[in-house]
Amino acid sequence: QEAHEVLLCVGTGSYLSDTNRMSLKDYPLHVESSEAIIERWGKEHPEVITNTKAISDRCDVELDLGGILIPKFETPKPYDEKSYLHLLVYRGLAWRYGGVEEARSKQITMEEAMETLPEDILERAKFELGVIDNMGFNGYFLIVSDFINWGKDQKIIFGPGRGSAAGSIVSYSLRITELDPIHYDLLFERFLNPDRISMPDIDIVIQDTRRNEVIQYCADKYGSDRVANIVTFGTMAARAAIRDVSRVLEVPYAEADRISKMVPPPVQGRHIPLATSIQEDPDLKREYESSPTTKRVIDLAIRLEGTVRSHGVHAAGVVIAPDDIVKFIPLERAQKQVLLADGTKQDVISTQYPMGPVEELGLLKMDFLGLSNLTILRNAIRIIKAVYKKSIILEEVPLDDAETYALLQRGDTTGVFQLESAGMKRYLKELKPTKFDDIIAMVALYRPGPMQFIDDFIGRKHGRKEVIYEHPGLKDALGETYGILVYQEQFMQISKDMCGFTGGQADTLRKAIGKKQRETMMKMKVAFIDGMVQTSDVSKKFATDFWKQLEAFADYCFNKSHSACYGLIAYQTAYLKANYPDSYMAALMTSDYDNIDRLTIEISECQNMGITVLPPDVNESYVEFAVVPKKKQIRFGMNAIKNVGTGAVEDILRARKDGHFKDLEDFINRINVRIVNRKALDSLIRAGALDAFGSRKFLLHNLDAILSFGSRMQKQRESGQTDLFGNKIGSSDVAPKLDLEEIPESTDLRDQLQWERELLGIYLSQHPLQDYKLWLSEQTVPITELLPEHHNKSVVLGGVILESKEIVTKNGQKMAFVKLGDEMGEIELILFPRVYASSSDLWKRDLVVTISGKISSEDKEGNQTEDIKILVDSAREVTHSEATNYVPSKKKVKPPKLKKVKNKPKQTEEDKPKRLYIKLEDGNNQHVLLSLKRIIDLHSGSIEVVLVLGEKEDRQIIKLPMQFNYVEESVNQLIDIVGKENVKLS
Repeated sequence: QEAHEVLLCVGTGSYLSDTNRMSLKDYPLHVESSEAIIERWGKEHPEVITNTKAISDRCDVELDLGGILIPKFETPKPYDEKSYLHLLVYRGLAWRYGGVEEARSKQITMEEAMETLPEDILERAKFELGVIDNMGFNGYFLIVSDFINWGKDQKIIFGPGRGSAAGSIVSYSLRITELDPIHYDLLFERFLNPDRISMPDIDIVIQDTRRNEVIQYCADKYGSDRVANIVTFGTMAARAAIRDVSRVLEVPYAEADRISKMVPPPVQGRHIPLATSIQEDPDLKREYESSPTTKRVIDLAIRLEGTVRSHGVHAAGVVIAPDDIVKFIPLERAQKQVLLADGTKQDVISTQYPMGPVEELGLLKMDFLGLSNLTILRNAIRIIKAVYKKSIILEEVPLDDAETYALLQRGDTTGVFQLESAGMKRYLKELKPTKFDDIIAMVALYRPGPMQFIDDFIGRKHGRKEVIYEHPGLKDALGETYGILVYQEQFMQISKDMCGFTGGQADTLRKAIGKKQRETMMKMKVAFIDGMVQTSDVSKKFATDFWKQLEAFADYCFNKSHSACYGLIAYQTAYLKANYPDSYMAALMTSDYDNIDRLTIEISECQNMGITVLPPDVNESYVEFAVVPKKKQIRFGMNAIKNVGTGAVEDILRARKDGHFKDLEDFINRINVRIVNRKALDSLIRAGALDAFGSRKFLLHNLDAILSFGSRMQKQRESGQTDLFGNKIGSSDVAPKLDLEEIPESTDLRDQLQWERELLGIYLSQHPLQDYKLWLSEQTVPITELLPEHHNKSVVLGGVILESKEIVTKNGQKMAFVKLGDEMGEIELILFPRVYASSSDLWKRDLVVTISGKISSEDKEGNQTEDIKILVDSAREVTHSEATNYVPSKKKVKPPKLKKVKNKPKQTEEDKPKRLYIKLEDGNNQHVLLSLKRIIDLHSGSIEVVLVLGEKEDRQIIKLPMQFNYVEESVNQLIDIVGKENVKLS
């Protein structure tokens, strides 16, 4: 009951000690046992018991699970779903592989299409179509093909695919996907396993601004009562549960933070249950057993872990039913609304069942994932067409473009999909990609776990490390990745090539090992080992050892189909950035116009690329960021100015159709001041959009007179008044001159910069740190050099205070969150009460400071993120005189640099340790062994692991069936458990 009371407090934001909070402790609302019910009601009201049984006996509900509930697709006569799908597929294949032009391919017969195809393509198509037909999914593919092709006809950009569907030649023929599965060795069985019937899962990636149009098309075609979004439930993970419980119990923030950070981070994305952690993690176990507060918090957190904390609408999931959805599942009206293309808002209807039950019921579940990068591609293509008169067709972008690979090799990938993190840039510079396969591999490898193989991958590509195959039969599967197992498809191919598995068996093996299905794994293990011995003529020991390696690598392998699809989007964005830099950056900034942090990074990137970003101008700017042809310039979009709405911008553009505004009077006379009102005009002036008509201070001083003049002219225009010569008042030729009061020209640069920062989100005229450059370059680290991998390292930063927010903790202490910026980037500073109390006068906007602190890049659950914050230890102001009078050291003092984070130091094969010895003392229990196993599994490699038990005569040496990867962090984790003296490498 206490756990439920705590859960109520979490939901209502109250403390357990509150006397007037929501509580259910006096209401027995739980499901009681039959014994308790009989004891309470049986003697005085026996009919309660008998009636309950009578009602129970009347209930007879059977849920039909495992069926297929797909809408029937209306086909043209005389075709049924099967024959129509076959026709479309073979027509598509004739276009993709048979050399038939796309327009003609849509007119030919199926027989004519088949005659154009090579034998291997025909065999693959017949195989896939046979599996699809046997599973009853002909209609599914027709439905998906229909709305995707409708969307493409509407100029909506779809991604080349997502997930395993790219392994299907049928998907490729229908334009559902845009990657050739034959060329890239993508496996159909990874998508649909012939040995088991399960619903196909085609994830659709759509430009985010037009996602709702595709959903609306489906609703119009199949019925609005048959289409709905899918609900999603947010559950409490271990660290979040500890933080929530601590808040409810009024445990001090610092103490709650300390306890939560003792919880082991997820392993390969899988959270370790709290109940397991307090047994396996020695530090957490010690804390749990020694602190009553910690014990109470964790005990309650264990009860709450996994419970639903919130619910909302799934970002992508949509269900399409064959009949009214309420006949299958309950619905609800979601809290959020969607914005339609015509600007109106519409309620969102969602299911009350999440993804899992929806699929179990056999309903058609689609993932419509809106991706902003596709919108950026669409906008860039539009700008290129308008400015350079060139039509870009994404499917025809060459995958061997020299400019694109040069950009990737330089690591100039800010704004490039999947490739713009600091760590990825570093690896791209080292990899120096030369082919599309390199990009596919990097998308797959740049994740927690497989990142440890990137150095080997790069070394082998450039010939610095030897490519080794344990058996010649592995070369076909592993050749493209230099002998490193990267993809799940390679895993499957090995079992086919070396063990004689069918495609279906290979996929069953992949799923069993990947999802740790122990019972299936044991069955497959026998078949795998026996199959390898018979098919590849190897010893049973070799086959057994290889099985162990596959088990260890399973967590690291990635879906190649997915990686290839996302790699293609990455390449396409890189191609446009490399070949049309101004157009691409304009599209990128248009997409991020309301994201100050991103805009700052992108404008800085423009400067690095030699592109000038010009301030907004009512005579030159448009709604979006616009390219100035042939000048390597981008003009700021007026829609990006805060307080200037789309309506005001559109009115300015309407007025400008008759030509540029000659002066201020002409501008005011031609716009509608009811739309371009005081707030909009004030912001346009402060942002510099009216600089051509006078200084900002001058225009602001005369704003009342300007608005009065505009209002008068507006009324005269609307009343149709004319002058003595019959000219209509309000035409630009006869507009009376506007008398404005002159003032001394003394606009404060500081004010101007503040206005730009407030309204544009960035500094355009000049950066306030202009005079501090030299001092900062020798005393601090640039913000953009901080990497997520630097978590917990100390750093010294310098910059200008952009924002500061003070809060009061529940203990009555003050702390603050501050945004600090230098010329290249911005970062959030966190000042806990002790630090803030000693420096509260420092955190005023526009003050230049230097700070020292620790880097934090983990979220509440201990996952490493790209979101870096600084926990401040100390700070001081840097005065203008100190910076401008600074004399560089004759010794050229270098700024403090953060160590470049790598997985391991450069070593020759001879230098590397070959064996890891772990000595276990008497008294080590099962929990210590489990902790060691978890760390070794996490850092699997090629070093033998040996346990040393007992002393001298009683000593036992046990070689473990696992191998270890030597990195400093992994060794330190072992030392933390058994002590430095008990860990040895040789």
